Amino acid sequence: MAEKLTLPKFASEAEEAQWWFDHRDEVTKVFEDDAAEGKLQTSSVADLARKENTAVGVTPTTTIRLDPDDISRARALAAQRGLRYQTYLKMLVHEALAAEEKKLAS
Repeated sequence: MAEKLTLPKFASEAEEAQWWFDHRDEVTKVFEDDAAEGKLQTSSVADLARKENTAVGVTPTTTIRLDPDDISRARALAAQRGLRYQTYLKMLVHEALAAEEKKLAS
């Protein structure tokens, strides 16, 4: 059985890339050993990240379809506030939910 590699905390993408390059033979060996033992899973990176993030309490991702005009408006308004539009939309949803809760409580 192969020894599990431990990923260090990286200060930069360049440092991470160098670590993967320096350890490529070890990573390949672990992969080959796990494949031989039937330990590999078939899944998308998004599925694996979602499982990992849910386990450690990271905010889950959700998908909604929005009218392209609404997205354009959100982008413009977010830019005026110096925000990314996804952050702006998340802020709007949060504020609207708080307002609804307050309205229902009264």
